[in-house]
Amino acid sequence: MTIDRRDNVVDLTNCDREPIHVPGRVQSFGCLIAVGRQWMVRYASDNSADILGLPAAEMIGTPITELLAPSAVHDIRSRLQSLSMADMVERMFGLDLFEDGRLFDAALHLAGDHFVMEFEPIGEKIRDHQSYVRPMIARVQTREDMKGLCTEAARQLRALTGFDRVMVYRFSEDGSGEVFAESVKSGMEGFLSLRFPASDIPKQARELYTRNLLRIISDVNDPTAPIMAGGDAEPLDLSMSTLRAVSPIHIEYLKNMGIGASMSVSILKRGKLWGLFACHNEAPRVLPYPIRTAAELFGELFAFTLDQREADLLRDEMIRADAMRDRLLPKLADSDDLASQLDFIIKEIADVIPHDGAVGWIKGRFVSYGDTPNENEFRALLPFLDEKAPHRVFATKSIVAEHDAAQDYAQRAAGLLSIPLSRAPGDFVVLFRAEVAKNVDWAGNPQKAVVSDQFGDRLHPRKSFEAWTEEVRGESRSWNDAELRAAEAFRTTLVELVLRIADRNAQARARDSEKQELLIAELNHRVRNILNLIRGLVQQSHAGSDNVEDFAEVVGSRIHALARAHDQITRQHWAPASLRELIGNECQAYAEEFGSRIKVRGPDAYLKPDSFTAIALVIHELLTNSVKYGALSDSSGRIDIDVAEREDASIDLHWRESGGPPVRAPTRRGFGSTIIERSIPYELGGQADVRFELTGLVAEYMVPANCIQRIEHDDSKAEPEPEPEVAASTKRDLGCTLIVEDNLIIALDAEEMLKALGANGVMVVGSVGEAFRKLDEEDVELALLDINLGNENSLPVAERLMKAGKPFIFTTGYGENSSIAEKFPGTPIVAKPYRREDLERALSKLKARAET
Repeated sequence: MTIDRRDNVVDLTNCDREPIHVPGRVQSFGCLIAVGRQWMVRYASDNSADILGLPAAEMIGTPITELLAPSAVHDIRSRLQSLSMADMVERMFGLDLFEDGRLFDAALHLAGDHFVMEFEPIGEKIRDHQSYVRPMIARVQTREDMKGLCTEAARQLRALTGFDRVMVYRFSEDGSGEVFAESVKSGMEGFLSLRFPASDIPKQARELYTRNLLRIISDVNDPTAPIMAGGDAEPLDLSMSTLRAVSPIHIEYLKNMGIGASMSVSILKRGKLWGLFACHNEAPRVLPYPIRTAAELFGELFAFTLDQREADLLRDEMIRADAMRDRLLPKLADSDDLASQLDFIIKEIADVIPHDGAVGWIKGRFVSYGDTPNENEFRALLPFLDEKAPHRVFATKSIVAEHDAAQDYAQRAAGLLSIPLSRAPGDFVVLFRAEVAKNVDWAGNPQKAVVSDQFGDRLHPRKSFEAWTEEVRGESRSWNDAELRAAEAFRTTLVELVLRIADRNAQARARDSEKQELLIAELNHRVRNILNLIRGLVQQSHAGSDNVEDFAEVVGSRIHALARAHDQITRQHWAPASLRELIGNECQAYAEEFGSRIKVRGPDAYLKPDSFTAIALVIHELLTNSVKYGALSDSSGRIDIDVAEREDASIDLHWRESGGPPVRAPTRRGFGSTIIERSIPYELGGQADVRFELTGLVAEYMVPANCIQRIEHDDSKAEPEPEPEVAASTKRDLGCTLIVEDNLIIALDAEEMLKALGANGVMVVGSVGEAFRKLDEEDVELALLDINLGNENSLPVAERLMKAGKPFIFTTGYGENSSIAEKFPGTPIVAKPYRREDLERALSKLKARAET
């Protein structure tokens, strides 16, 4: 039979509505008594006379202290005191209720306002089976894989309980279940790998499995005993009862399977129902209470072992995912276009998240690999992805179940895993898996017959449990938890890269725009300077010329010398150029008057082409200004230029003027001053210190090593003077500071940094509410605010501080901060991970802002 999962199947839910928690009856191998808060018997099962020798009708309305021995009442009261939490069950073994030698096992629990006591007579003395549980679990833990783990658990539990068949029954996402492992006696039918529909275990039964971890049916033919109640009492809630009678529908179900007795032990993983140990016996079986208790303990410890093993497998998968990220980051860190790297990205993902095809959709560009929808089909899928999960990983094993148009490509792309690449909807990497047309073996036809009886229309229990095969279409292999977590880690990595690329591109555009404006201004400035210089040359040359021929020769030679200096900027563009030659060419235009007054000492540095223009402009402006206003404007002035190599292969360039007229700092900063002071730091990442001292201009530059191809030394020159030591920064008085950070380790680290920077007292909180309380109690002088605090952010704290006029610094692990910068202009934003130096810079920024 072929089933299309897109068909809408109408499920009858009468079974789900059956009140199985209030059956009004108990199984006959024990009896039940329930007392109110005044210890008056309110409920008693009709078989109390057979079990205890006390008729139910006579007990109702009688204080329990008149029915049981004082020592038994004392022990029961003491144990009931331990019922501090809902759904707790206390057990007592070997209880002498009447001090007559008859011993009983008891289970105690609360049901509303009633204390419920269930008693079972002890036959032969039972050993302490709880001591068996530890070695049982130890044997289970020797198995490496999940299948082996569960198979060994079934074998151990069958040995403990003596049941004929023990199955590990695992629930699926749709509520159906699969016999994942089993241990069965020789000659008995097995159900390994068979599936059971969700309707076999109604919803309310699954809810009870999460509350009461063990349920037993000792005899499917047991007529059970009714519970008698006094007055008009409501039916007693037996959710936590051991003796609770079960639904007639379920009894019929077990009889159809040929089962005489059954027991189930819940397997809870982190509070959710993962599955069951389902135990079957062909003949009736009353399992002694100590063995049942040991079985329940084994189930709890097995659930812990199962969770630990799955966590280990998940950890291994995450290690592989981290390795993938480590391979991706170096490759993509310097890329300006993720779309061009999709081939590499998809190949790396395939090692961690297997798939049959992948699509990259970045800024409207479609790139596909393997079996995927075509571009038009994918475009039609985009609105579905944007609506379903624009900001998180989304996975489905059946696209067609949620998106009808996917029917056209269901065979080649049945399931998908979507990984968004930006916070705004639009860009994705989508992995596809092909259809896996598979046969599912059910334990009988899951489409049960509908019958009408006193319960109304209901799903009737199957009478046949022979394997029944269903063919499923339109589905791919499921995406497991490890793959989804790896995809989320991968999404975070790609989003970080996208943000980094966007930020880098924005910065590059800003630099290009500023550089273009700078070049235009430079062109205008230099043309004017050249015209003025030529006019000066003409005027100066005219005074020293006796005739027209001499005049033409002098003017021509000087203009030619100036042209050579500018020509070197373009002529040496693609090869390293000599700094000494650069200085010499710039000086040649003035060689007749000033050549002897300009001294260059130290090694010769060969500058890389992309650094040459900036330094040439600086030398030109320094020399021009010296001629106009500085040392060379006076006949006695001179310029000393010293070049020194640093240990890191960078160079210091010192320009010193002396002997000229007294120097004063210009009142107006022209374009030339901007070039002198900012070109090397801005263009090359170097340093500049320009001082207008009374004796002459002093300009000191550091040109970084990455701007220099090589350095040639002249051994006859003296060693450069050692650099002065940089003075240590002074410690501030920061007063009382507040740290708002939801990660304790980061907060403690930040606390130490602020103390080292001068904080007198540091308060650390992890939420907005705690921050407000501290601000109400203390006079805070400075705050360090982590923008993102789990489910909230620190912006309300920042707004309060801003109103109070208190300075603060933002910290963040995200690259996006434009909205924060707009809302809190001038506030420093420090990116994680940060160091003390980062905080010190932020504090300096706050100080500078306060002073202005």
